[in-house]
Amino acid sequence: MKEVIKNYIKEGSEARNSVDIEKLIHVGNEISKRLLNGSVIFVMGNGGSAADAQHFVAELVGRFEKERKPVPAIALTTNTSILTAISNDYDYSEVFARQVKALAKKDDVVFGISTSGNSKNVIKGVEEANKIGCFTVSLTGSGGALSRISKESIMVNSQRTSIIQESHIMVIHILSKIIEDAVSD
Repeated sequence: MKEVIKNYIKEGSEARNSVDIEKLIHVGNEISKRLLNGSVIFVMGNGGSAADAQHFVAELVGRFEKERKPVPAIALTTNTSILTAISNDYDYSEVFARQVKALAKKDDVVFGISTSGNSKNVIKGVEEANKIGCFTVSLTGSGGALSRISKESIMVNSQRTSIIQESHIMVIHILSKIIEDAVSD
C-alpha cells in the first residue's frame, strides 16, 4: 500500500507540474481585467467539477486569502429549480447554455470545467457564450472538444479523473490569488 500511495503522490505532482504557468498567469490577468471593467464570471461543470465551480465562486464572492471587495461570480450549478426545469423541459445538455443565454453579456467570462473536456452541456454552454462574445475559458484534463472551442484552455496532462480534479483545485486557487491581487490594488 505504501508504494501505491507514493506512486499516486508522484502522479499527482507530475500532473500539477504539467500546467502551463504562463497560460495560467495570462488567463488570470485576462479574467481580472474583465472583472475590473464590470464583467461577471459564470462557472459551470458536472459532478466533482460542479463542486469545483462552486468552490471557485465561493473564493471570489467571499475571499481567498485577504479582505477585499467581493467579485461578481455565479456558479451555474446551484439553482435546483433552474437545473431541473431546463433538464425536464429541454434536455440536460442545454442546462448551461440556456442559463448563459439568459444571464451573460458580451465581455463576461464563462468558465467551463470538465475533466474529460467532453461534457456536452459544458460544451454547449461555452458555444452559447462564444456567440454572445464572452471570454471563454476551459479547465480540462488532456483537452477534449471543450479546450478546442474555448478562447483559452488550461489543461492538466493526465487521464486519471481524481488526479485531474486535484490539479483543478490548484488551478482554481492560483486563479483566485491572481484575481484577488488584481481587485485589491
